[in-house]
Amino acid sequence: MRSHNHSMVSEFLLLGFPIQVEQQGMLFTLFLGMYLTTMLGNLLIILLIKVDSYLHTPMYFFLSHLAFTDISFSSVTAPKMLMNMQTQSQSISYAGCISQVYFFIFFADIDSFLLTSMAYDRYVAICHPLHYTTIMSQRLCFLLVVVSWVLSFANALLHTLLLACLSFYGKNTLPHFFCDLSTLLKLSSSDTTVNEMVILFVGGVVIIFPFICILVSYGHIGATILRVPSTKGICKALSTCGSHLSVVCLYYGAIIGLYIFPSSEESNGKDVIVAVLYTLVTPMLNPFIYSLRNRDMKGALGVILNRRTFSS
Repeated sequence: MRSHNHSMVSEFLLLGFPIQVEQQGMLFTLFLGMYLTTMLGNLLIILLIKVDSYLHTPMYFFLSHLAFTDISFSSVTAPKMLMNMQTQSQSISYAGCISQVYFFIFFADIDSFLLTSMAYDRYVAICHPLHYTTIMSQRLCFLLVVVSWVLSFANALLHTLLLACLSFYGKNTLPHFFCDLSTLLKLSSSDTTVNEMVILFVGGVVIIFPFICILVSYGHIGATILRVPSTKGICKALSTCGSHLSVVCLYYGAIIGLYIFPSSEESNGKDVIVAVLYTLVTPMLNPFIYSLRNRDMKGALGVILNRRTFSS
C-alpha cells in the first residue's frame, strides 16, 4: 500500500517565485550572483583560517565550520532553483524532493548549533577570560562540532522518514522554489498530526533552545560589560561579539518570521521571500559581516595579499 501511494506522485512541480516570465532573466542573474558570492566568500573565510596560524583559535574553528555549512546550505536549494529558472522547468523528482528536505534540515540545524557554540565561546572569552584556554580546549571544540553534526543528522533523518511515510495523491504543485517541509505537509493527503507534533517538539530542541542559550550568553556578556563600564571594554566586546550577533539576528529573525508567524495558506509570497532571506541572503552576507567587522580577518587577508604582492 505504501509503495502504491508513493507511485501516485512521481514528481513535484515547484512554482518558484510569483513573478512575470519576462522577469525571470533578471532574477536568475541576481540569484546566480548571490550564490557565487556565497561560495567564494565562504571559501575565502575557510582559506584565511587555514593558512593563518593566528586564526587557529576556537572562535575561528567554529567559523570555518559555519562557512562550510553555509556553502552546503545554499547548495541544497540554489542550483536546482537556478536550473529550473534557466530551463523553464518546474519539476523535481519525488526522491530529489525528499533528499532536498533532508539536507535542508540537516544543514539548517548545524547552523543553529554552531551559532550557539560560537556564542558560548564569546561568553567564556568575556566573562571568564582567565580560564578561557582551559575551558575552550581543543577537545571541547571538537566535541561541540561532532555533537552538532550528530544531532542534526538524527533530526533530519527523523523528519525525512516521517515524510516518506506520507501519501501524496493527485496534487503535486508546491508554491515554493524548493521542497519545504511545511509546504509538503499541507500537500499530503495523509494525516500529518505526528509530523506536526515532531516539528513542534524537535524544533524547540534544535532551534528555540539554542536561540535561548544564545540570548542567555549575551545576557551574561552584557551584565559583565556593565559591571566594568569602560569605553575600551565596550569596544572590545563589540569587536568580538558584533559580527556573531549580526549573523544571529539575520538567521533567527528570518526563521522566526517564517515559522513562528506563518502566512495564510492562500498567500505564500511572504514565505518565499523570507526563505530567500535565510537560504541565499544570510549565507552570502556572513563573509562580509565577519570580514568587514573583524580586525583579525582583515589582517589575515592583508597578510596574504602582501605575500602575493612581494612574490610577484
